[in-house]
Amino acid sequence: MRDRLKVLIAFLLWTVLSHSAFATGAEPARDLQVDSTACTAAAAAGDDGKIISACGELIENDKTARADRIKALIARGAALDRKDRPSEAIDDYDTVVRLDPGLADVVNIRGELRRRRGNLPKALADFGMAIKIDPEHRDARANYKSLARELERLGALIAVAGKPSFYCKTARRAVEKAICSDRELADLDREIHAMNVRVISDAQNIDDARKLQREQEAYIARRNAEFGRPGYDLRKAMKRRLQDIVGVDGY
Repeated sequence: MRDRLKVLIAFLLWTVLSHSAFATGAEPARDLQVDSTACTAAAAAGDDGKIISACGELIENDKTARADRIKALIARGAALDRKDRPSEAIDDYDTVVRLDPGLADVVNIRGELRRRRGNLPKALADFGMAIKIDPEHRDARANYKSLARELERLGALIAVAGKPSFYCKTARRAVEKAICSDRELADLDREIHAMNVRVISDAQNIDDARKLQREQEAYIARRNAEFGRPGYDLRKAMKRRLQDIVGVDGY
């Protein structure tokens, strides 16, 4: 994406340059425009430091043509991103979108930056905006789809956070009530159950699956019987069970 943007920036800036820096005597008004050569050259060379300084001067000059300012903002935004200055990059892209709301590439890139910074709702809005501008924008469509799924998963996780694998309203055993009253224990119980279901479904054959299920049933029976006895640590026992399921290196 960044390489593609770099080529796009270089091309666009060169187009602007061809209309300003190389103006002939027959167009005296053009000679008065700000020279964008330094910004264009820095962008073409991929020199982020020079892009930020040279294009910055172009951006801040009141005499800079609108088209030149847009291209300079795009170039500086990309350089700022590569310099790990994403908030400043987003500010430049915001300005570009205000100047020209029809640049789907810029809107999509702003969305990618916002996604990396954790601002998922605004990122999704940007991807949707880019698609509205250009319904065939492949990157924006892929980004929208993957982020929508991510938000759906996050919503599902939030919905079950602090809830165990069983219904607390019907819990009768003391150990189950203890799990229901502790969010960490509830999350542990749900994770143990989910991982157990996963390893059983991935078992090589029915005998292995039955063996895994018997191990889970033995853990629950032992947990129920030993809870409340002196020295029994429910949290420790649950973490050990989860480790037994996922293995030393993780599942």
